[in-house]
Amino acid sequence: MRTNTARTARLFIVLALFTAGAGAVAGCGSEKGGDRGADTRASDPARAQARAREVAEAWDGSKAAAVWRKGYYPMGEGVQLPERAFRDDADKRAYSTQNFVLRGELPATPVKDGQVKWQSGGSLTLPLMGAREAYESVARGGNDGPQLTVTGARLGRMTLATSRGPATVPAWLFRLEGYDTPLRRVALSPSKLPEPPIKSAARNVPVDELSALGGLVEVAGGGRSVTVVATHGACDDGPAVDVLETGGSVVLSASIVGTKDGLCTSELRGEKVTVRLDRPVGDRVLLDAFTGRPVPYGQRNGPSPSWS
Repeated sequence: MRTNTARTARLFIVLALFTAGAGAVAGCGSEKGGDRGADTRASDPARAQARAREVAEAWDGSKAAAVWRKGYYPMGEGVQLPERAFRDDADKRAYSTQNFVLRGELPATPVKDGQVKWQSGGSLTLPLMGAREAYESVARGGNDGPQLTVTGARLGRMTLATSRGPATVPAWLFRLEGYDTPLRRVALSPSKLPEPPIKSAARNVPVDELSALGGLVEVAGGGRSVTVVATHGACDDGPAVDVLETGGSVVLSASIVGTKDGLCTSELRGEKVTVRLDRPVGDRVLLDAFTGRPVPYGQRNGPSPSWS
């Protein structure tokens, strides 16, 4: 493997547990099996470690990694709220249900392209998203509940986290009735994701030893702290995440701790887990050992809100 540093370490589980709903009562063994089916072999951490090394070796020095380092891949929210949002629970509900109403004109796009500027240096020019498209990306509600009223928009800028560190990007600044500052929505679409150099997800490792991550929450602490969502069931002691650091990548491996026998509900739970790294992520690719792909910012079972 091409590595400068390599390690595997148990991580720290933090923050609150949340659930994704409960299903009917089921046996724990069937709930753990997933698409790969039940596996009765004794737990062997070496299988997950081998998969992590396989993913790292495929990505390190690859064409996909080079494409990733040159592209624009947001790792933070593509929408930034007005100051002191929200005024009340009705406005909060309107935003969460994407229930907006337009009471004004949206401007035509003044230019065709916009520029990403990284704080560390470098820039990238990409097609600029129109105000109408940006508005419709946040205003998908249309129900009879509370609404937020947009009275106009102008083109401005905002700063957000990306795979190459903080960047300043063009954004549409929407005026909201009742607020002194605008709601900002990134006016660029991300770069096309590179074709991964490893073609398939893990198939030969039991799901309690290795499972897909639920998504990236944040990178903090100067790049040395990475928080992700890891999933588990109702018949275990929760998730854990191991990390393999190399010179070109950071591979995260999610697993389940303390699986138990007996009856349990088939609910899938997600828990935020914080990973402490030996050195900052920097321009290394943050990878999911199970999928063999970059860990997306956002929710499980869907593309990142910033990548979509």
